[in-house]
Amino acid sequence: MNEAIRHYTNEFHARRDVSPYDAEVLFDGLITETDEEALTELLAAWATKGATEDELYRFASILRARMKRVDTKDLACVDIVGTGGSSEKTFNVSTAAAFVVAGAGVPVAKHGNRAATSTSGSADVLGHLGVEVDVSPEEAESNLHKHGICFMFAPRHHSLSPTLARARKRVKRATIFNCLGPLCNPAGVGHQVIGVWSRELVSKMANVLARLGTEKSWIVNGHDRLDEISLTGNSTLAEVTPIGTREFHVTAKDMGIAHFRNDLPRQCSPAESAAVIRDLIEGKLGESDAETLVLINSAAAIFVAGGAQDLFCACEMARKSISSGGARDKLGALQKK
Repeated sequence: MNEAIRHYTNEFHARRDVSPYDAEVLFDGLITETDEEALTELLAAWATKGATEDELYRFASILRARMKRVDTKDLACVDIVGTGGSSEKTFNVSTAAAFVVAGAGVPVAKHGNRAATSTSGSADVLGHLGVEVDVSPEEAESNLHKHGICFMFAPRHHSLSPTLARARKRVKRATIFNCLGPLCNPAGVGHQVIGVWSRELVSKMANVLARLGTEKSWIVNGHDRLDEISLTGNSTLAEVTPIGTREFHVTAKDMGIAHFRNDLPRQCSPAESAAVIRDLIEGKLGESDAETLVLINSAAAIFVAGGAQDLFCACEMARKSISSGGARDKLGALQKK
């Protein structure tokens, strides 16, 4: 076993944090260790201790420095992504929202992976939608500039390891990598809507993103344990800009939505999630909770990226993206021919 893995497994069990001098050494240990059991124990102990803001910042900085990038060529892009780890599992809301946002005319550089802690990751559901997810950074870049949307499959951009991926699955709970992925978009987008699984994570992730740098982004948590803006009640948000962070609350009513059907799909498999998304962007789920949830989260991304003057207008743009066929066309652009 790598000595750094052995050392920090013991440190995490003792509730001690990673030394700033050891971050890169531990990172190298994580991506080269071949003992799956050892990695599983370390990740579980780290999750129990909890990743600190400094740990998130340092490991995100390492991932960013080493990742294979996509050049936006100054295109103002947004990413909408969840950390996973939520106890409430629905369908792939952020993946559906990506097509709606792009269909509204806001370029989307979506970063994602296969499921680690959820039933369906963005790459899983996109595969069921007929999208080739395992494309090179060059092809992702081409898609972004040709179609106004791309999917960047995490393993193509970050040199981690299959052993680490298997260990993450074995932990069966959110690990530090659930947070690192959304913080390390290969296109370096200046606008993000990042959903987190707990309210306690909102300020922590916001502070990390502020240190890493962003133009305008939101960290969001739904009051009903969703890692996205909720249909009901308050959602806690932190806005991050170059001048700092501020926390506030948003409700669906802020976007002109007040009625719900209580028919939100839950615990969807990748195939089931794909079916929901396909019907949604084809306009077959009008006024359903699934469509409403996608509309309000799409509105957040449109607004954060500067595509609308307020959330109400952004929500109307999202609605038009579906009714006009814009969202459907963006999915069609990425589907295998």
